[in-house]
Amino acid sequence: QLLLNDSAIRQGHIGIAVYDFQAGKYLYEHNADKYFTPASNTKLFTWYAGMKFLGDSLTGARYMKYQNDLLVQPAGDPTFLNSEYPNQPLLALIKESGQSIVLMQDNFLDEKWGKGWAWNDYPYYYMAEKSAMPMYANIAKFYDVDDSTTSTIGSNRQSSYTSFPTLFSKPAFWGQQKFSIPKEIITDRLQLKSTQPKTYFEVKKNMDENIFNISMGYEKMKMQEIPFSTSNNTQILLLNDTLNKTVVSSTQYFSGDEKLNFKAQASKIFTQPTDSLLKPMMHRSDNFFAEQTLLMVSNELLGYMSSELIIDSLLKGELKNIPQKPRWVDGSGLSRYNLFTPQDFVWLLSKAKSEVSWERIKSMLATGGEGTLRSFYKDEAGFIYAKTGTLSNNCALSGYLITKKNKVLVFSILANNYQTSATPVRRAVEKFLKGLREKY
Repeated sequence: QLLLNDSAIRQGHIGIAVYDFQAGKYLYEHNADKYFTPASNTKLFTWYAGMKFLGDSLTGARYMKYQNDLLVQPAGDPTFLNSEYPNQPLLALIKESGQSIVLMQDNFLDEKWGKGWAWNDYPYYYMAEKSAMPMYANIAKFYDVDDSTTSTIGSNRQSSYTSFPTLFSKPAFWGQQKFSIPKEIITDRLQLKSTQPKTYFEVKKNMDENIFNISMGYEKMKMQEIPFSTSNNTQILLLNDTLNKTVVSSTQYFSGDEKLNFKAQASKIFTQPTDSLLKPMMHRSDNFFAEQTLLMVSNELLGYMSSELIIDSLLKGELKNIPQKPRWVDGSGLSRYNLFTPQDFVWLLSKAKSEVSWERIKSMLATGGEGTLRSFYKDEAGFIYAKTGTLSNNCALSGYLITKKNKVLVFSILANNYQTSATPVRRAVEKFLKGLREKY
């Protein structure tokens, strides 16, 4: 009653399901079979699919030698050229090949953004585009620096910028045919524009183009992360710049009458331990990692990357006994089209605990005082393992709670349509769960 009557919650809607895992019965339900927008709790379904179907190591790509070249079919791995992962097996393979690289990306059947994503979030780091071969996490980082060796845009102070990847601060590159790049790719060039100086360093981007509007600030300042627009051409340009060798698309490489049994002849290259991707995905609620994880599962099970078709396949197969069939549309929970019930999450988490080692689960879900729970449950560190979810006017928490009597409770609390910030809702839920831990 304290939770239901909390001032932050009572004008909205809330669903609660608390399940005693050992006893196999619900302790409490409130709107537990009703649908809610789960926000990033959706990642729990992606996480389960990743654990179930990606094996111990991620597939970075399939590849084979063909004539004098190396054919590479990407598998959606978001760790490629990602600075969080110093070991880069796929990059080493490509560098050591001594051949031209042919990118085969016909296995990507998805869209760069998910259904129901807010279109005007496109310039923010949390909505990086999906792609067959992510590079640098599909993010361009721009830095405000004082360095005469970097590109300079006029302002009222001597200031410059640099970028990572460095390609985005090399405007001179686009007037040169440095490598064997087809003319039609050169026309898809990346551009930089200057605008009037502002107080702080600011970078804005056109929605569908890699045209960055950079304003130098009067005050020394910061780095900005901007998702860049992905395309076959952009990927080829980035690889050309990174590898210093010729990279072409298979659509320009093969003539229409050439036959190639790539699937039968190709080899796999493995990149990172699977859990090294799933853990940060869950701890910091990484949308990009979640979307690419779902695409990698699709590529493994179906042979191509499609969020819609792999979700349909999972719901008809591994997840067919779910209590209420959800409306599940993306891997991350960015979409407001997603609809799940609290019982759905309790069912999934119970299934995961029955199939996956408890130590593995605990290593990937945040506990009190860490990850997205860093400001909450600090006294319950090691006794709660859960996934948060947040969209404006919606928040969620689903996971496991170990009680004072050493029971494992599986819970899901989904709150929608309140008008406060998320913090008071989370505090009310925290108080409720601490009470459960004490009582049971």
